[in-house]
Amino acid sequence: MQVAVVTFDGFNELDSFIASALINRCRQGGLEAFITTPTPVVTSMNGVEVTGQRPLEFVPEADVVLIGSGVKARHVVADDQLISRLPLDPSRQLIGAQCSGALVLARLGLLDGLPACTDMKSRPFVEAFDVTVLDAPFHAEGNIATAGGCLASQYLATWVITRMLGEDAARDVIGYVAPVGENRETVERAMRAVHAGEVALH
Repeated sequence: MQVAVVTFDGFNELDSFIASALINRCRQGGLEAFITTPTPVVTSMNGVEVTGQRPLEFVPEADVVLIGSGVKARHVVADDQLISRLPLDPSRQLIGAQCSGALVLARLGLLDGLPACTDMKSRPFVEAFDVTVLDAPFHAEGNIATAGGCLASQYLATWVITRMLGEDAARDVIGYVAPVGENRETVERAMRAVHAGEVALH
């Protein structure tokens, strides 16, 4: 089971790295995340250069695709050629977006009729796509999820791990990385956010 953490130039380190690091604690369970980039090297919003682990062409192969955020998200959605390299399929892939990554899902038409979570700065731009933005850190319907706020990336990872490997696996990962002495409350907060944000589809 492979996860593409799509990471554009100008990316937010917290969004891409927290999600990928948490998911990669599940390698023994068969779940692995890869920083997936449109160019061989991308530079973060703070000047950190990162070599991608997979090219954008990996996206169609992935079982899960997470769209990270960054300061150039509006440039990404305005680039038709770049957007065309993201053939996402919610019928067979779990698809998530972090903060301004919701702009990419909106641009692809994947949020039509769905509310979404995003960060405060991105909110007006997501709303410009006629998407209702929730005052919540996480929301999921079916195979599409969005998270708002950098540290909500742990909720996106929790959702992915829960959907792919089960709740026990997610609890183990969050419990391991939680601040010492705050393990139980950190796990319960993450699970509560995911359960509260998930809409059952019948």
